[in-house]
Amino acid sequence: MGGPMGGSQADGSLMSAAEYLIRLLVKRSMYLAAAESCTGGLVADALTSVSGASSCFWGSFVCYTPQAKKQMLGVGEDTLNRYGAVSKETAGLMALGALEKSGADAVVSVTGFAGPGTAGNSTNTPVGTVWIASVLRSERTGNENPADAAVVKKFHFNGSRNEVRAQAAREAIIQITELLENRLCLM
Repeated sequence: MGGPMGGSQADGSLMSAAEYLIRLLVKRSMYLAAAESCTGGLVADALTSVSGASSCFWGSFVCYTPQAKKQMLGVGEDTLNRYGAVSKETAGLMALGALEKSGADAVVSVTGFAGPGTAGNSTNTPVGTVWIASVLRSERTGNENPADAAVVKKFHFNGSRNEVRAQAAREAIIQITELLENRLCLM
């Protein structure tokens, strides 16, 4: 049964990005985990659609509610109350929580507001706002400020709910790929 975008939940450009990332992870003998909120598993869907993913994809935490972010990834209630579920701080802590709870070498996290409407949007975040964080285990010292431990970027995507989600999933895959390419070329 196909996803909301027809056929697979992942479109062609998303699949191209996923295929490239899987090849890179296999080449480097690394495992990736994901922590997903607004994408609801689309990153995992795209990656596991690629043959060979089982040799490099650890899995995904789908943490759609603030309670799930707290319970599954250890995002603090104070962070959620102060900054909101869709924030730089929450995205970074989601990535660090997934890194801590998984056996992965790298993590990408996604949190955002895909819309439409205002349900679940307590901070008046514009529809299409997405925060994506990525982190490598090899770069963690344990002493850094958690807010500075991950590479976190803010995006604003346009389109329908599913278009926002697909764009966020694609950008998450691109962001972790770029981090892997940029940081690991020095190793």
